[in-house]
Amino acid sequence: MDLLPWAQSLAEQLLAQELPRRWAHTQGVGYLAEVLAGIPALGDDAELLAAAVWLHDIGYAPGLADTGMHQLDGARHLRDTEKANPRLCALIAHHTYADIEARHRDLHAVLEAEFPPIPGLLADALTYCDVSTTPDGELTNAKDRLTEIFARYAPGSIVYETMTEATPLIFESVARISALMSTCL
Repeated sequence: MDLLPWAQSLAEQLLAQELPRRWAHTQGVGYLAEVLAGIPALGDDAELLAAAVWLHDIGYAPGLADTGMHQLDGARHLRDTEKANPRLCALIAHHTYADIEARHRDLHAVLEAEFPPIPGLLADALTYCDVSTTPDGELTNAKDRLTEIFARYAPGSIVYETMTEATPLIFESVARISALMSTCL
C-alpha cells in the first residue's frame, strides 16, 4: 500500500460529501505538506507527514466522532479499523497540541496511554500545515487562523480555552518550521 494515496482516498471518502468545508481545509493542508516535503530534515518521514496531514481531521466524520475530541476519534479509527502505522495514529492523536484539549476534556490519561506523543519536527510540521490553512482551504498565517478560530468559539468553551493555552506553542511550532523553510526551500 502506498501510504499517501491511501490517506488521500480515505480522507476524501470520510469528509468530502458529508463535511465539504472540512474537506476543503484538508486539501489546503495537503498542499502545504507537499511544500514541506522539500525540507531535507524530514527525510523518510515526508510521506508520513503528508499522510498525517491528509488524515488529521477525519475524527470529525459522522460515525467516527465519539469522544468529542476529533484527534482521538480519528486516531482510534485509524488504529482499530484501518490498522494504520502506530506513528501515523500518534501524529493524528496529538496534532496541533491535542494534549491540551485532552486535559480540558479529562481525556489526557487516555490519550497518553493509547497514543504516545511524537514531538519534534513532525509535530511542528503538522501544526504548521493545520494553522496555515483556513477552513475553506486557503493559505493564511497562524495569527489570522487563530483569530478565526477564536471568532467561532465562545470564551469558556473547551476549544477556545484550549487554543488560548496552545497559542504560544503554536507560534513556536510555526516559527521553527518557517525557519527551516527559509533555509531549505
